[in-house]
Amino acid sequence: MAVVKSRKRDIDMLARLLRAEAETEGETGMLLVGNVGINRIRANCSDFKDIRTIPQMINQAHAFEALQHGLYYQNARERERRLAQRAVNGERSWPAKFSLWYFRPGTFENPGPCPPTWYNQPLAGRWKKHCFYEPTAEECEEVYNTF
Repeated sequence: MAVVKSRKRDIDMLARLLRAEAETEGETGMLLVGNVGINRIRANCSDFKDIRTIPQMINQAHAFEALQHGLYYQNARERERRLAQRAVNGERSWPAKFSLWYFRPGTFENPGPCPPTWYNQPLAGRWKKHCFYEPTAEECEEVYNTF
């Protein structure tokens, strides 16, 4: 059962985002990106107040670098649609289980170490080249109460 409302076009948008942001991180990496997106919709805190839909989350200013590149604008593929639906259904995994942020330090060819904090949020963990950050309970208690 879905934890956020979605239509087919929302699933397609999320699927395109997963591919554009994390295709090189495999299915797990793409699912983790989906976890962060769904957390942003459900948490209603920090930079994500009043974000309630997949289109709002994806189109939030400066939220995703992938929107600046052509891969996001290609058609959604079935593999990524399935991953997007799993994220919408509430499937969450470490290190993105409660994360609201992620990024890839360094360059694509030479990833750097994960800083211990990102925008003052503690490191939750790393998956391949991406570092994931979750807020403290003081900053965003809601993210810990969404399921």
